[in-house]
Amino acid sequence: MTTPLHPRLALFEEGDAAAALPVVDHYCGVEARMAKSLELQAQMGPVFDITLDCEDGAPIGGEAEHVQLVLAMLHSANNRFGRVGARVHPLDHPSFEADVDGLIAGAGAKLAYLMVPKPRGIKDVEQACAFIDASLSRHGIARALPVHALVETHGALREVQQIAAHPRIESLSFGLMDFVSAHRGAIPRQGMSLQGQFSHPLVVRAKLEIAAAAHGFGKTPSHCVVTEFKKIAAIEEAARRAAREFGYTRMWSIHPSQIQPIIDAFAPSVAEIDEAIDIIHAAQAAHWAPIQYRDHLHDRASYRYFWQLLERAHRTGQTLPIEVEQAYFGDATQLG
Repeated sequence: MTTPLHPRLALFEEGDAAAALPVVDHYCGVEARMAKSLELQAQMGPVFDITLDCEDGAPIGGEAEHVQLVLAMLHSANNRFGRVGARVHPLDHPSFEADVDGLIAGAGAKLAYLMVPKPRGIKDVEQACAFIDASLSRHGIARALPVHALVETHGALREVQQIAAHPRIESLSFGLMDFVSAHRGAIPRQGMSLQGQFSHPLVVRAKLEIAAAAHGFGKTPSHCVVTEFKKIAAIEEAARRAAREFGYTRMWSIHPSQIQPIIDAFAPSVAEIDEAIDIIHAAQAAHWAPIQYRDHLHDRASYRYFWQLLERAHRTGQTLPIEVEQAYFGDATQLG
């Protein structure tokens, strides 16, 4: 009996599908919050990433000491899943090279990624990636460490398609606060708020251009922060809009209370999961030929959508039937 072809093999060409990253990128830069975030990740599982912050987290004059603190966190017993990265200083900051080299020398094999903030365009991204790769080579680490870029300057937005196309870039994030500030008051403070960031035309344009560029090159678009952290319903609504209206598949968290609402908002509903399972099972039984399901025709184009929905359900920790977990997400079928 022939083993059914796995959806990843049947539906995507090599390099066609984006990397499957957790839907939450949680930022922390203070020692107590870093330790607490690692404890929470150890409890919840790899449903969110942690980015240890060397840019805003390090006190002025204490950058080198902060790198050592981040290294200690990376080597913590609570870093169980390999889903902890770090944000370094911008390329033009005196600490950029020391950040990168120190992190790679001390934990190059453990880092999930490096976030590069404030590139002014594609040249900055190329230069940053070249230094990261040179540092990996210098320290004898044979891996292509994923690089994330934070789009928050006029130049980066202007060249966002080129940045997304860079082979070393895995994800693009939107830096709302610095982007608004770069307009020198032309965007009102409301443009940084929970409501205003979804309605001001210049902010909306930036979000859409970043998401479109990321999807166009198979990279992960990561939505910006929401500074409110006590209004759980409002956080969940913002995350839902980011996912359903703006096409983001990942979002920043800056407080532990934001993590679960973002996961909930990005997770498919039970009805969506059930439908996706039925369609993928029927497609697999038909050897991925077109099928009819509830008076609708489906083929490989829609199969990709429903498969990606199942992947998102898995990444957000949704309960799936055991046979689905074993067939599609078990160790024997993990294909990348």
